Amino acid sequence: MKKVFSILKNKYLLTFIALAVWVVFFDKNDLKTQLELRKEVKQLQEERNYYAKEINSITSDIKELHTNPKTLEKFAREKYLMKRDNEDIFVIVEDKKSL
Repeated sequence: MKKVFSILKNKYLLTFIALAVWVVFFDKNDLKTQLELRKEVKQLQEERNYYAKEINSITSDIKELHTNPKTLEKFAREKYLMKRDNEDIFVIVEDKKSL
């Protein structure tokens, strides 16, 4: 029992415990906030990687469109439903019925 009281009387230990409790629970940058910020950073890094891949893909598509006229025609037909004068276009739309 005397050992417990002697440990509790140690002003350095009490100061360290009080500081630790303050930093973990009450500070502006407490533990919960730090975990949330780490989660947000991870999500933003994943988004950055996704958009970097998309930019590379689109850049390669643009290069292909500038160099190959057949690719340009295919792109115009698929995306903008363009056609030649003597052609007809039929667009088939599937109905999605919920049960």
